Amino acid sequence: MIKVTLPDGSIREYEKGVMLFEVAKSISMGLARNTLGAVVNGETKGLQEKLYEDVEVRFVNFEDPEGRAIFWHTSAHIMALAVQRLYPDVKFAIGPAIDDGFYYDFDTEHRFTPEDLIELEKEMKKIVKEGHELVRTEMEREEAIAHFEPMDEVYKVDLIRNLPEGSVISFYTLGEFIDLCKGPHLKDISKVKAVKLMSIAGAYWRGDEKNKMLQRIYGTTFEKAKDLEAYLHRLEEAKRRDHRKIGREMDLFSLQEEGPGFPFFHVNGMVIRRKIEEYWREEHVKAGYGEISTPMILNESLWHQSGHWDHYKENMYFTEVDEGQYAIKPMNCPGSILIYKNGMYSYRDFPMRWAELGLVHRHELSGALHGLMRVRAFTQDDAHLFMTPDMIKEEIKGIINLCDRIYKTFGFEYHMELSTRPENSMGSEEQWDLATGQLREALEELDAPYRLNEGDGAFYGPKIDFHLADAIGRTWQCGTVQLDFQMPERFDLYYVDDHSNRVRPVMVHRTVLGSMERFMGILIEQFAGKFPLWIAPEQVRLIPVTDRHAEFAKGIAEILKKEGFRVHLDSRNEKVGYKIRGAQIEKVPYMLVIGDKEMESNNFTVRHFIADESGKNPEYDLSLEELTKRLHEEIDSKKYYL
Repeated sequence: MIKVTLPDGSIREYEKGVMLFEVAKSISMGLARNTLGAVVNGETKGLQEKLYEDVEVRFVNFEDPEGRAIFWHTSAHIMALAVQRLYPDVKFAIGPAIDDGFYYDFDTEHRFTPEDLIELEKEMKKIVKEGHELVRTEMEREEAIAHFEPMDEVYKVDLIRNLPEGSVISFYTLGEFIDLCKGPHLKDISKVKAVKLMSIAGAYWRGDEKNKMLQRIYGTTFEKAKDLEAYLHRLEEAKRRDHRKIGREMDLFSLQEEGPGFPFFHVNGMVIRRKIEEYWREEHVKAGYGEISTPMILNESLWHQSGHWDHYKENMYFTEVDEGQYAIKPMNCPGSILIYKNGMYSYRDFPMRWAELGLVHRHELSGALHGLMRVRAFTQDDAHLFMTPDMIKEEIKGIINLCDRIYKTFGFEYHMELSTRPENSMGSEEQWDLATGQLREALEELDAPYRLNEGDGAFYGPKIDFHLADAIGRTWQCGTVQLDFQMPERFDLYYVDDHSNRVRPVMVHRTVLGSMERFMGILIEQFAGKFPLWIAPEQVRLIPVTDRHAEFAKGIAEILKKEGFRVHLDSRNEKVGYKIRGAQIEKVPYMLVIGDKEMESNNFTVRHFIADESGKNPEYDLSLEELTKRLHEEIDSKKYYL
């Protein structure tokens, strides 16, 4: 008999070799019907797989990332079988699950077209109705090569030859399609109810441009048609909110050929950026932080000492100064450490909280660059904290609370993930266990829900990551809190304790926004360019009906400017309707059209940029004093509209 421990702590006994599906069925038929797979001792498995030893088991469904990965990996195999049926000459490369679905790479003389995708969707639905099960088998290396070589499956043979010696080589058969695959997969493919093949792209084999260009088909699938419809709606909404499109329309930023991956911020973009920075500074002063600034270029030896040379040099830029070798910083932490080493500290000086808006450079592959979301130069809203070990939990709690305040100001919901020791880590197992335990205890004492992300910590310590959910349900990893016992050791940092002994401090690395550039990109998409009044590049636009109203409008504009508002007077010789549409495209929060009535009454019809439930933009009849009060209140409250 073997023991199976479930998430609630209960333990059940089963015969050795029991199938995971049978375990689920023994708990409840509903669980067996709805579950897609299981996480067994941290490893994702299919329901058709068997248990041979005592294990911890957590069953997963489509709401869980592991469940979606199983679902979409299986869908890739269904698509591959459909391609094999319709295009028999095809050679198969790889077909993994990805964040929002799956893809498969194919080598065929046929050029896939959008019309082909429609036919492939039909064939996939037919395959699902045929009721196949994915059957797992294993082969020895030479047997596997002998199976695929006669079929001229050159990519599968290449993969097999490059597997480590002694690897278990597993295969999954779906109907007449057999694929080299680690799995896991669905036991019941009839769960794949809704299918959509999204696009066709080119992809080099193994990502190497020296290799042959293959055809990649992207797709996604869901358990229910309504979920697919909702997903496609979100994609359309995402296109509408694309920060690159809105950035052009609102003249916020640009990306130039002369500096790929190095964004240019325009006047309007800098208004938003500076307002966010001002708010960031205010919150950090309240939270007891001091601000520092460290150089962008530092000697190469520093990066050897910090460990970045061994773990990060492929992403760094280098230069020569006075015949010496220097690096452009990819991270701010070594600079903070040098400031620390410049002083002498005792336990009475702790905790020390130093924040920095530090410009860093990282070499990203050109194909990975994406607007403001993935750039090569960005400003981290960094902070480094130094403390005694007994301060860790309270400081972590303080950081979590700071993040909570800032995220809620911008209307973000979020979840946290605790990431543990990766394979290429520095330091002892004891240090890692201590550090991870401190982060876990801080989260639990705050009663803060979190997910465990095994093996995804930084190379110098475990971390808590903050994943923000935007207005259309997408998540973005922004803030991070990283506990570090390694850097103080490497740089021989110390403080004097209450017994006059020299003791290592604990160091915490943390960001809230992540980077100003990426956070601005996320904000543009969060608000679809309709920014809260306090950060809007232009807050009020005045539109005179004719030239004879322009002087009066100019006087109103001057009054509003003296109140501190960002105002633009559109006195162009254009029709009023044209000017109104321009203000709408540029997403100006408040618009005043000034004609005879306004000049006579000194009251204004104020149009707001957020449409009501009927789809109309609300209008308010306000005096200048009432308008001024309304604007100040909205700015002070940092009100936002989603």
